[in-house]
Amino acid sequence: MAIRIFHGFDALPEFRHAAVTVGSYDGVHRGHLTLIKKLNEEAKKLGGESIVLTFDPHPRITLHRAEGLVILTDLEQKAALLEASGVDNLIVIPFDERFSVLSGEEFVSQYLIGKLGAECLVAGYNHRFGHDRLDCRDLHIEGLKVVRVEACEIDGVRVSSTVIRNLVAEGRVKEAEELLGHPLMLK
Repeated sequence: MAIRIFHGFDALPEFRHAAVTVGSYDGVHRGHLTLIKKLNEEAKKLGGESIVLTFDPHPRITLHRAEGLVILTDLEQKAALLEASGVDNLIVIPFDERFSVLSGEEFVSQYLIGKLGAECLVAGYNHRFGHDRLDCRDLHIEGLKVVRVEACEIDGVRVSSTVIRNLVAEGRVKEAEELLGHPLMLK
């Protein structure tokens, strides 16, 4: 089944028993795929749908912290990789100044619960929400199951977009691709 892609929160359908994850997902690397696998498992347990919320542009661009930022996958590449991993829905959030000032609690209650009807949130070991960097461990919302996924390590290296970007900058493309789990797609 093809992934459904939505832009923003205004024209969303009613999702069935939504299992949701949130992040930039730049590179859709092996760490992300570990998290996506868990997301799909949780959606299946609920008899529902998996939803990835991602940002465009990358939050560091909006927050004026993008110096030296190399984007590993554009939106089209990201969508294709997420579709190949079995994700049901991709929601692209326009990450602008207004969105960037939401607190973690506002984001979770207004968007994850209010707009998506999330029943399960799958988050990485270090994921935080909102301008106040709310830790997922501090989320205690009735009816929302929070599942944390531990860091993915390959040969003792913690997989992250930052580590992959650093490898690419050093010309260590083969090592970057090992962590990505697919060929580098820079344009």
